[in-house]
Order: sequence, then structure tokens, then C-alpha cells
Amino acid sequence: MFARVTSLGVFALHGFVVTVEADISRGLPQFELVGLPDSAVKESRDRVRSALKNLGFSFPASRITLNLAPADQRKTGPVYDLPILLGVLAASGQIAALPPDAAFLGELSLAGEVRPVRGALSMAIAAQNAGVRTLYLPAENAAEAAVLPGLAVYGVREVRQLLEHLDGTAPLPPVPCAPFEQGEPLVAADLADVHGQPEARRALEVAASGGHNLLFIGPPGSGKSMLAKRLPGILPPLTREESMQTTQIHSAAGLLGADAGLMTVRPFRAPHHTVSPVALTGGGSVPRPGEVSLAHNGVLFLDELPEFQRTALEILRQPLEDGKIVVSRAAGQAAFPCHVMLVAAMNPCPCGYLGHPSHPCTCTPAAVERYRSRISGPLLDRIDLHVNVEPVEYEALASDSGGESSAAVRSRVLRTRRIQQQRLQQWGVSCNARIPDAQLRAVCRMTPDASRMLAAAFDRMGLSARAYTRVLKVARTLADMDQSELLSSAHIAEALQYRMLDRSLGYSL
Repeated sequence: MFARVTSLGVFALHGFVVTVEADISRGLPQFELVGLPDSAVKESRDRVRSALKNLGFSFPASRITLNLAPADQRKTGPVYDLPILLGVLAASGQIAALPPDAAFLGELSLAGEVRPVRGALSMAIAAQNAGVRTLYLPAENAAEAAVLPGLAVYGVREVRQLLEHLDGTAPLPPVPCAPFEQGEPLVAADLADVHGQPEARRALEVAASGGHNLLFIGPPGSGKSMLAKRLPGILPPLTREESMQTTQIHSAAGLLGADAGLMTVRPFRAPHHTVSPVALTGGGSVPRPGEVSLAHNGVLFLDELPEFQRTALEILRQPLEDGKIVVSRAAGQAAFPCHVMLVAAMNPCPCGYLGHPSHPCTCTPAAVERYRSRISGPLLDRIDLHVNVEPVEYEALASDSGGESSAAVRSRVLRTRRIQQQRLQQWGVSCNARIPDAQLRAVCRMTPDASRMLAAAFDRMGLSARAYTRVLKVARTLADMDQSELLSSAHIAEALQYRMLDRSLGYSL
């Protein structure tokens, strides 16, 4: 007998439909699985055999052939356990034929329980695009799949529960499609806890207002990491489109919790400086997102920047420019989005105390140069704001009153972002950091004094073409914060002062 079951697969972030074809014929007992399965898929024969017996069904003592179509697409992971079991049951006549407009996926335990899988949201999107009307998947994955309107989603905890639903004995209720609600930022880390540091706080607000990359440079204990960790609290909430993208990435990486729906808080990723290039950018034999993609629509924080592997940092150059990273493997090519705000922190020298008012520096000029040269000029060129963080004075630390709260700063950031969205929506971007270069002249109109100041600074500081555009984009953000249509000389001057490393190190970028 022959049976056909619709299932789904996922490669990187892209789901695809898989048809599980089961044929049971006469011959010596044999279980043959074809269709480019990997080792995890091949192991499903043992999980299916044990689950059938423990559920009280008979395993056919015949020749069983299972084909996963299309046969030229590599199948990975245990996601096909459930459709394979259903195919064997239907082909052996132990259950009725399955509905043609329904899809099934899930890993099985030996007792017949249905376990969660990676990439459920991507597979649900593929199912909806293929005309599937009903999706049966593990209960822990149901919430993320149910965000798609028009797709009936059923969460299944064990095979017997599914079979009783299919034969009408005990129908399951569909998982309701919850409306999208923008989440509030985490309040555990508030800017009110930061004492002093007015210049660094200003730079943090500028970065949040325009989506700019930021580098803090200062001695140990000056508050660089503390400031960076409070950046998510002043960023605008995720839109539904951004939430879908972010959830897809975290689902593919297996980082969503049980019963988790759409992510509503911007991600904050802070990998250790020992992270490998592949872990940072993504990859593997079966491509999975790295830290830079997991921070998509959020913040990637690199503390102790010079301590990262030079290779890992240089790989970031193109993703920071293009907003995506492409991983090529023998199995295919995968593109992961990575529109991130890069926030980095570093000491001014190996000992950390160069320029400290009370703690002497023990580094030689050559040691300082070697330390700073670990950060290449092209990478620094892609960081919009270079900010010097001074040591906090005792009076500021001992003060009973902290700084302005994250809520107050966030309200100004939201106002500035609304101005940008109205101006930039025609080009499909949401913040000044992503202004298309072709539109830069029209968007960043300057006063005559501002134009003369920028022209003089360009030659004097030796700015590259990329640094020039970065200065203009930061100045555009500063003007939006002041609700000014034209860029004034004050806006250009403040944007130029954030190119500190261009001035002090003399990089030719």
C-alpha cells in the first residue's frame, strides 16, 4: 500500500515543503529511507519503530520504503519523525488517509511523545505559502507558528493525542492567533543608575536616535559596559515585521523558549572575546546564524574589542556595511540578515590607564601602538561615534541623585525616530544610519557655514569617503534631535568630534 504525508523542512532561515511517500510491499522485512537524509533523519527509523510498538501499533513485517521528496534537497534534523510514523500507519492501513491540505512535523520520543524542533516559524511560513491550511506540530512550537493569520495551528504533545483528533474521538482546539503587541524594554538596567558621564550619555542617545555604531574608549571602571548594557532600554520597540525577522532567526538557532510567540524586545548579544569567527558570523555544515545575526534589529556589544580575534573582527566589515551575511557551503548558500547597532568598548592602552588623571600608565608608546593597531582602520571607519569615557569623579559617585532615567531619554529617541521614519519610509529604511548613499545629498542639506566647516575638516582630518558619509548621517541625527531641517555648523562640529580616532591616530582610511 502507498500513503503520502505533507511535511516541511528548513535550510538556514528558509522553509520548504517535503512530501513523505511511504510504500509497503511484499518482501523481506526492511526499512529503507531515501531522499538525501542526513544521519539524524536516518535515525528516525529506530525512533519510529519504538514509538509504534510503545503506542500499541504493529510495525509492518514487510519491505518499507520511504521517500522524502524533493530528492535533490538535503533533509536534516529529526523534524520528519512524526510524518514518517504517520506514513507507515497510513500505508499499513492502521489509520485512515491523512488530509491533503494538512502538514505534520515533529521529533518523537521512544514513548510517542512529540518534541520541539528548530525553525518552526520558517516552516510555518513555507506551509502557508504552499497553500497548506492546517499545521500539526509540537505543542512547544505552536505559539510561534500561530502568529500567521489564516493558518490553523494545532499543538500536539503525543502521537495518541493527534490520532484521536484525526479520527474525531477527541478533537483538539486550534492555537489562537495572538495579536501583535509591541513590548516594553527591560527595566532592570536603567540609565538613572549611571552617575556622571554626560558626554557618554549624550553619545548613547545620539546612537539610539539614529541607529549608529558606537565605540567607547576609557580606563577600567569608567562605566563603558554599564552604559552599553543600558542601550536597549532607550531604543524604540520592534515593529511586527522586525519581530517576525528576529523570531525567525532565534527559532532557527533553537533559542526560543517553550510556548514562545513573537519576540517583542530587541535582542542584546554580548559574545565573549574568545568567540570564533564562525560563532560570530554564522556557518557550520548546516548553516546556522551567528551572534551578529542573532543581534539583528538589536545591539551587538563587543567588550574588550582589541582582544577579539583579528579574523573575527575583519569578517564583520561587510555585514556592517550590507546588513546581511552570506554563508556558502556545499549544501547551498544561506543569507542571514544582520542590521545591528554595533557597540564596542576598549581600553586606551594595554594597562588601561593611558591619560588617567591619577593612575600612571605603564605602557610604552610602541605597546600602545600595537594594542590599538589590533583594530583595523576599515573597521573603525564603519563606527560612527568614537567616544572617550573619562573616569567618574567621587562627587558624582557619592551623589544621591543619578542621571536622567531611560524612560525620559527613550521618549526623546522615539520623537526623533518618528521624524526619520516620515522622511525615509519612501526608501524602505527606518533610521538615519541606513540612509541610501544616493539620497544623502537630498536628505542632508547644510547651511553654507556647515558646508565650509565640513570641507575644511575633510582635508585636515584626512577623512575617507565612508567617514564623510558617516559624519553627515550623524549630523542629520543631531539636527533631527533639534527638530531642524538644515544641518548647521553646530551639528557638523559635534559629528566631527565623534571621529576621535581619525584625529588622534592619523589612520588613512
